[in-house]
Amino acid sequence: MDINYELYKVFYHVARTLSFSEASRELFISQSAVSQSIKVLEKKLGQPLFIRSTKKVRLTPEGEILLKHVEPAMNLLRRGENQLLETNSLNGGQLRIAASDTICRYFLVPYLNRFHSAYPSVHIKVTNSNSIQCAGLLEHGQVDCIITNYPNSGLLHTQNIRAIHEFSDVFVANPNHFPLKGRKITLEELQTLPIMMLDEKSTTSEFLHALFQKSHLDLVPEIELSSNDLLIDLARIGLGIAFVPDFCIPAREAELYILELAQNLPLRRLVVVHNETLPVTPAAKHFMDML
Repeated sequence: MDINYELYKVFYHVARTLSFSEASRELFISQSAVSQSIKVLEKKLGQPLFIRSTKKVRLTPEGEILLKHVEPAMNLLRRGENQLLETNSLNGGQLRIAASDTICRYFLVPYLNRFHSAYPSVHIKVTNSNSIQCAGLLEHGQVDCIITNYPNSGLLHTQNIRAIHEFSDVFVANPNHFPLKGRKITLEELQTLPIMMLDEKSTTSEFLHALFQKSHLDLVPEIELSSNDLLIDLARIGLGIAFVPDFCIPAREAELYILELAQNLPLRRLVVVHNETLPVTPAAKHFMDML
């Protein structure tokens, strides 16, 4: 089937904005030209791609399927163009990275500072999502690289994974509410305590649930949140025992202590990942090498 690239380009802009008028402004063509292009594409494919009404535009199920393929292709073309323009130069362009809130705050900030100081003309775009969602952004070509906890069930075999840091996960508690200092706590005992942890869509949740399941134990958290900082705050007031990475605990923490476990937890890693099927921009290469 011979379909002009421009038709897919128009489709992508309409699908992304869900607006014929907004797409026409982005493409610098008339709204009627946008509408005509969509009609031609629908006719060639033999499928309706949009549901049109007086107030809004929505994708049909067929349109959603097509967008899943067109969006990565458009991102790939855009990145190819950028790489050609920026070959051997860091005097412009963009660095697009994704990482969780915790990794950004407690690990990435110094590196972002160093990179920005060295290459001030490169625009840095940081997207915050949990580690599994970051893997999805990378898969669809929406970012150049991600920094994520590992293991991560969202990562694919087409992705290049480099370890950059090892860390331990720890249980922290307020000693006034949980006087367990000096004792070695088993997973069976932890099972009976109010555990607070990241929500089930996180790699940390996957890790801890797998650890309990390996010991044939069920883990039912008392509280699940999307922020390690908030978990630490709640642990300080004695609401429960928080399970967090050791690198996000303040160096001079006075209100919390780390529980001593009867068994050592496996170490986890921070990794930087890029998609081997997509070109790597000079900015992304320099940033990943810096890590």
